[in-house]
Amino acid sequence: MEELRVGIIGAGTNTRLRHIPGFQAIEGVRVDVVCNRSEASSRSAAEAFDIPRIAERWEDVVADPEIDAICIGTWPYLHSEISIAALKAGKHVLTEARMAMNTAQGEAMVEASLDNSELVAQIVPSPFTLKWDATIRKILESGELGDLREVSFSKALGLNVDSEAPLNWRQNRALSGNNTLMLGIYYEVVQRWLGIEPDRLLASGAVFTKERHDAETDEQSEVEIPETIDVIAEYESGLRLNCRMTGLELGKGSDYYVLAGSKGTLRLDLNEGRLTKTLLGGEEELIEPEEEDTADWNVEADFVASIREQAPIRLTNFEDGLAYMRFTDAAIKSLAEDSAWVSL
Repeated sequence: MEELRVGIIGAGTNTRLRHIPGFQAIEGVRVDVVCNRSEASSRSAAEAFDIPRIAERWEDVVADPEIDAICIGTWPYLHSEISIAALKAGKHVLTEARMAMNTAQGEAMVEASLDNSELVAQIVPSPFTLKWDATIRKILESGELGDLREVSFSKALGLNVDSEAPLNWRQNRALSGNNTLMLGIYYEVVQRWLGIEPDRLLASGAVFTKERHDAETDEQSEVEIPETIDVIAEYESGLRLNCRMTGLELGKGSDYYVLAGSKGTLRLDLNEGRLTKTLLGGEEELIEPEEEDTADWNVEADFVASIREQAPIRLTNFEDGLAYMRFTDAAIKSLAEDSAWVSL
């Protein structure tokens, strides 16, 4: 088996927790070089994971003839630039979610992937529902819920409550782009289940702490990304999607999906790890996925399999990433236009 050599650009939390150990656990894969935001942090990652080399610039990793594939673990502001450069350099690409800063960057990434279709271009998928995805799709396809009328999801966090807390990268449009809270990563799941995009949406949101201290510049910076947002979307069939995302709740916040049809309802409670089904006239029933339908985190192995065996990319290809970027951008556009309806 020919050795696959991976270069890491951006050694943040998820890269350290998931990607580097995931690659190192695969036979014939070597994490050969790492580049982080500083030489010191690059060296720290290299020492922690026995990575033989560090690079001063991400461009050096992309240009390195010894590297076959690039794993991008930076904040979204670099995802597009690095992905496109890596594909043009003949490297396979696994990029952290969210895909990019906005739709325009996502479109450029898709174009680069199509221009280099012999290479694997993959985005880290939304992982929260992997255990239940296949089961939910089977139930939807069976028709036992009847006509699907409404899909809802909610995620409540407390990360924006403290007005004295400094600006973090998720609140910084220069680093995160239009990505807002966990809207895109939760919508991605709905897209995965339904396989279609809505026709239009409207959004309402707010920022309560208008400025925060930016440690990078040591200045006060305007907070542009909503601290709370609600989105309503409509599909051609009449189906409605209700999305609630907030960073303003302390304690154990809501974390669920609901799929409501004319004959039954599915509820996935992510706090409790429970999927239930209630049919018209019946009692709520706990649904345990069949073993063959249960999935778990397999991102790095899937990426390597796509390279070695030309296995199709399911979770997540660039085209699907572009779809959730369109959704997020439309929500931001609606907010800018006083919650006007925006077509997708």
